[in-house]
Amino acid sequence: MTWNMADLFEVVVDAVPDRECMVSGDRRLTYRRLEERSNRLAHWLAAQGVGKDSHIGIHAYNCTEWIEAFVAAMKLRAAAVNVNFRYVEDELRYLFDDADLVALVHGPEFDPPFDGPKLRIGEDYEAALTASSPERDFGPRADDDRYIIYTGGTTGMPKGVMWRHDDAFFAMFGGGRYAFDPVQSPDELAENARNAAEWVYLIAPPLMHGAGQWVTGSALFEAKRAVLLDGPRLDSEHAWDLVEREKVNSMTIVGDAMARPLADTFAANPGRWDTSSLLGIGSGGAPLSPAVKAQLAALLPNTMILDSFGSSETGYQGRATEGRRFVVDENNAVFDDSLERVKPGSGQVGRLAKTGHIPIGYYNDPEKTARTFVEVEGKRWSFPGDLATVEDDGTINLLGRGSSCINSGGEKIYPEEVEDALKAHPAVYDALVVGLPDERWGERVTAVVELRPGTSATPDDLQTHCRRHVAGYKVPKSVRFVDQVQRQPSGKPDYKWAKSVAAGVS
Repeated sequence: MTWNMADLFEVVVDAVPDRECMVSGDRRLTYRRLEERSNRLAHWLAAQGVGKDSHIGIHAYNCTEWIEAFVAAMKLRAAAVNVNFRYVEDELRYLFDDADLVALVHGPEFDPPFDGPKLRIGEDYEAALTASSPERDFGPRADDDRYIIYTGGTTGMPKGVMWRHDDAFFAMFGGGRYAFDPVQSPDELAENARNAAEWVYLIAPPLMHGAGQWVTGSALFEAKRAVLLDGPRLDSEHAWDLVEREKVNSMTIVGDAMARPLADTFAANPGRWDTSSLLGIGSGGAPLSPAVKAQLAALLPNTMILDSFGSSETGYQGRATEGRRFVVDENNAVFDDSLERVKPGSGQVGRLAKTGHIPIGYYNDPEKTARTFVEVEGKRWSFPGDLATVEDDGTINLLGRGSSCINSGGEKIYPEEVEDALKAHPAVYDALVVGLPDERWGERVTAVVELRPGTSATPDDLQTHCRRHVAGYKVPKSVRFVDQVQRQPSGKPDYKWAKSVAAGVS
């Protein structure tokens, strides 16, 4: 037995075959049924030429078929590639070519420009499964089979981050128990599955985003039940309906973009939903702002609001204590430009890095791999681009991505800090902050702001408010109001869009 994730999934299936594992819309699957459907799809894919080291794309909204394709690929020692469902034709063609896809599973809403074998979810998909074998008769697998996740980040074209299965399992899919109590053997995984108490996750992020994949995968390896929130965007009322109907214990979200509409919808409907089962709301992929975290805590006083961070290049890294301060383990550190550790309490800004279970590198991009994955202190470290300081007590104060840092008059300004200040204003629903070219300052801080319905605020109002929360040089010099702040489907900021909108500010 290996730490290959297909092997580990089969361990759990054999331990608890009749336990319910997944809910999406009207479909409810047990572990046995999920494996049978995945086996059938794997046999169909194999007939199309998919095998070891092949890449198949999944272009769909959240659904059980997404996970079936993900598991089927692993069973064949292939890798499933996540496709952003907001991409247009040129972006899709780039991704399909860059990822060297040999097959594609796609939702009925899409007709992707793909020339190879593709399977449309719906009648075609069900017919393919019916005609294929349900047997688990695949060959042996290895720890170093590939898991690939494509990440767009905040700038540039998407890149595929390659992981070994064993590293991915421990860094992202629950094997490391988030650094507290790692699984020691596949036999222990089976025993844990048999003894697992009932626990229900609501997965709000799209599965094509790491947060959605990782928590869903963790739920499957822990013999829990994953309830998928389907559709192209967050439906807050539907999410709260599912919390009540499925007696959800933990909800997974990504930052303020999901937390704020969920909180506002809950506040607008007092007493409508029974949330007594909800013990925790966990945010990953984008930190919660203090204002939104406080709003959720006030509305749900018996629910823990948990904030963690990590990236496709690191997996899970740490949990928040307050604001953007995070507790990390010995596999995380902050290094200066000379690759020396930043001293706690020094106030020096450095690059956050992680060692231990980290990726192999970027698919088809050795130069970016060499820049991101660097040997320091005799170990290989991942430097995904986050900047941070180290507090006296050893906690990490996360400042933001270096690629989005604004340099105004020689001062470095991190958009996330200014965005938090803006979102603390009662009239602000969402905000993104970017730097625009400025003859005097080099860059000027510019905010793109979405106000709450029925409220009003002027640029002067927001600037005055920000001065109470951040230093004067960080206050936006210009504010552009929009009907809706555009974000990626995962909830992460779309700074490219924000810059194009902000460029219209006089």
